[in-house]
Amino acid sequence: MLDFLNQPAGFGIGETGLLVYDASQPLWRAMAVGLGNTLRVSLPALVFATLLGILIALARRSVHPGLRTAGNVYIDAVRNVPLLVQLLMWYFLLLDWLPDTTLALGWVPGVTLSKGGLSFPWLEASQGSWFWSIPAQDGLSVTGGATVTPEYLAVFMALVTYTAAFTAEVVRSGLESVPKSLSEAAHTLGARPHQVMLRVVLPQALRTMVPAMTNQYLNLIKNSSLAVAVGYPDLVSVGNTAVNQTGRAVECILVMMSIYLTLSLLTAALMNWFNARHALKDQS
Repeated sequence: MLDFLNQPAGFGIGETGLLVYDASQPLWRAMAVGLGNTLRVSLPALVFATLLGILIALARRSVHPGLRTAGNVYIDAVRNVPLLVQLLMWYFLLLDWLPDTTLALGWVPGVTLSKGGLSFPWLEASQGSWFWSIPAQDGLSVTGGATVTPEYLAVFMALVTYTAAFTAEVVRSGLESVPKSLSEAAHTLGARPHQVMLRVVLPQALRTMVPAMTNQYLNLIKNSSLAVAVGYPDLVSVGNTAVNQTGRAVECILVMMSIYLTLSLLTAALMNWFNARHALKDQS
């Protein structure tokens, strides 16, 4: 049934990440490249969406009215606009507003941003040793370092900003579920505000936050499939190309469904393990 995955793919992929790939290699390797691209954008987005969500949640709980208003406006605006629309917005903003490669923005040394993408220093191996490769302007292009395309940036920004609006509410509700008496007792004992948050409130809030955060992480991974709308070669994009090349639509879709199911189950298992480990610490 899946023997067609061993035939030559017959198509190229614009971004291959860390995997070496060409059109003569088997179709299963092309699918692996698509999976790698999905993980390459999803995993960093999980981290940044969590951090941004925490900041927004703290802003909503701030005593400063300006921060509270900004947090409320962000959440209401982002949660009520479809992710696909936001993805297209980020993509066209990047294409319209960023300068050409010859005029790349370079506010941080070694980092450039242009219509060609975001270039930054990266480790490279040469003759058995590792060194930092620094991007440098070379005529009409940038050489050295690593580069992520505008398509990658659009997907990454959309996933981070959209998911952060939901994780912020998870974090806020989790923090507010902790009885105020615990914070007051910690303050009475002389704990500083950041100590109260990190050692008293947050550990208690994790009990209610982790299950809800698991749902948001699962949603982010599945929402990354919308990357096909801007031409980012994720698993769905590569799978669609494979369907057109082989005509094996049912088999290709089953492969994609199986991969997403596996990713979701792994994510849920990791979060459940973290939750159980945290519960054991509390009991001890």
